[in-house]
Amino acid sequence: MSPEETSEALRARFGDSVLDVVHFRGEVTALIQRDLIVEVAGYCRDELQYNYLSDVTATDWLDRRPRFDVVYHLTSLEHWNRFRLKVQVDDGQQVPTVIPVWRAANWGEREVWDLFGVEFEGHPDLRRLLLPEGWIGHPLRKDYPQTQIALPRPKSDKVLQRD
Repeated sequence: MSPEETSEALRARFGDSVLDVVHFRGEVTALIQRDLIVEVAGYCRDELQYNYLSDVTATDWLDRRPRFDVVYHLTSLEHWNRFRLKVQVDDGQQVPTVIPVWRAANWGEREVWDLFGVEFEGHPDLRRLLLPEGWIGHPLRKDYPQTQIALPRPKSDKVLQRD
C-alpha cells in the first residue's frame, strides 16, 4: 500500500476526522483530530501495516493556534514506505499517548514533553529524558528565553591524548 493509498484509506475509515492531507516531495502527511490519535494509530498498524514507529517529534508554531504539531513518523516494513500522522495541540491541552499501540513511543513522547512541554495523557512515565531534573522550561519552544546558561564542566580522571 502506497502512502497515497494510505491517506485514501484513512479518509474512507475516519471521514472528516482526517482534517487535511498534504503530499510533498513524495511524502504524505495526514492531519487528524487529536482525540482520535490512538484509534488512527492502531488502524495504521493493524490494518494498513505501518508496524514501525520511527519517531515522535513536535513543531512549535508560536503565532498559530493551535500552537504545536505533534508528528508521528510511521514506516511499513511490509510495503517499505513511510507515512506521517500529525495532530495539533495548544498550550494546556494534552495528546493521548500512543504507547498502547507502539511501546516505542515512550521515549519519543518524553522527549517532546521535555523539549516542547507538550503533555501526553496516559503516559506512564512522563519525566525529563534529556535535560536535568531541575531544568526550568522547555528549550525548543520558540518563546524560551535565549540567555546563556552556565553548565558545569564534566569532571573526568581520563585525559584524551593524541597518538
